[in-house]
Amino acid sequence: MPSPESRDRAGARQHWLIKSEPTTYSFEQLVRDGQARWDGVRNFAARNNLRAMKKGDLCLFYHSNEGKHVAGVARVVREAYPDPTSKEDWTAVDVEPVKALARPVALQEMRDHEVLGKMMMFRRARLSVVPVTKEEFDAVLGLGASGGDAPDPARAGASARDRRGRARDRASR
Repeated sequence: MPSPESRDRAGARQHWLIKSEPTTYSFEQLVRDGQARWDGVRNFAARNNLRAMKKGDLCLFYHSNEGKHVAGVARVVREAYPDPTSKEDWTAVDVEPVKALARPVALQEMRDHEVLGKMMMFRRARLSVVPVTKEEFDAVLGLGASGGDAPDPARAGASARDRRGRARDRASR
């Protein structure tokens, strides 16, 4: 788990990988729902990772068991709070979808990648919530962009008016 010291002095966002079986809760369902509570985590290390998440942190949404690929990017919109599905000391966070990847990034592709093959998810495979470095996060986005530029999650919340304005600006050049 990243320590509080792992955030740089400016409080830079952290990156995570969250796992879900697509038959239980898929990235597509998150997109339809618009926001979801990430609950039901019953592993102490994964719980501590949830507790380390901050509003605005970005998460790679990984489909486990079936599919075995990163399907999209989610953003933490509510920091850790008691998991309402348990009477014990477990934690939940709320996430929203940011962007589906243009193409899923498969587990084997990540395992074979020079940078991604060292990810925490391969060292602690049973954890459903693991930290991801910025370099790893960017590498997954690059692979998921189908050879194009990696999507910019910071711009994912731009309004339609803002996007139309940029399109008009490009057209007038």
